[in-house]
Amino acid sequence: MIRLGLLASLAAALACAQSAPRIIYTKTFPGSDPAYVSVTVDRSGLVSYKETPDDDPDTFQLEPIFTERVFALAGKLDHFKKPLESNLKNIANMGAKTFRWEDAGESAETKFNFSTDQNAKDLWDFFEMVSGSQRAFLELKRTVRHDKLGVWDALLKITDLWTDQRLLGTPQFLPLFDRVAGDDTYVHLARERAAELAEAVRAWSSK
Repeated sequence: MIRLGLLASLAAALACAQSAPRIIYTKTFPGSDPAYVSVTVDRSGLVSYKETPDDDPDTFQLEPIFTERVFALAGKLDHFKKPLESNLKNIANMGAKTFRWEDAGESAETKFNFSTDQNAKDLWDFFEMVSGSQRAFLELKRTVRHDKLGVWDALLKITDLWTDQRLLGTPQFLPLFDRVAGDDTYVHLARERAAELAEAVRAWSSK
């Protein structure tokens, strides 16, 4: 009976997760790096990120302030029920982008290359920040494990994102920052920078 109750609870939780609102962004842009991006943000702030359609996604938790922002922008765009393409002439190819809204079995999506709608541009920029942040995280994770001399360059890229206020999903960075800061096998400059970034992230998160 206990096992059946647990299975029922898990099924209910899964059904709830599947019915919760979520926003899905995809961009296909052959020749760019990356050439494909897919980002899903659910209402709890859980983000799934992948760079090929068949990838197992990387997942991380988005800060609440950014979760609220992305869902507010989707609301201003009527949950993607209207066209966003500018239809302007002589606009360069900037990648085929899709915004998709899913909620309790209902969905809507819109595709565009370029939009003049400021809310659409802000939402597009948000997803570009997600992509930039996750790529920076994955680079730091790789260098921490396999290329200690490359950690400094990875931390410099993260510093630039932080300074420009374009670093998202900061909680997932903290274990890596702490690992570098506390390990004297990394170069001194890297340890100092990792400690500074960890302190800044924690101070910002506590506000």
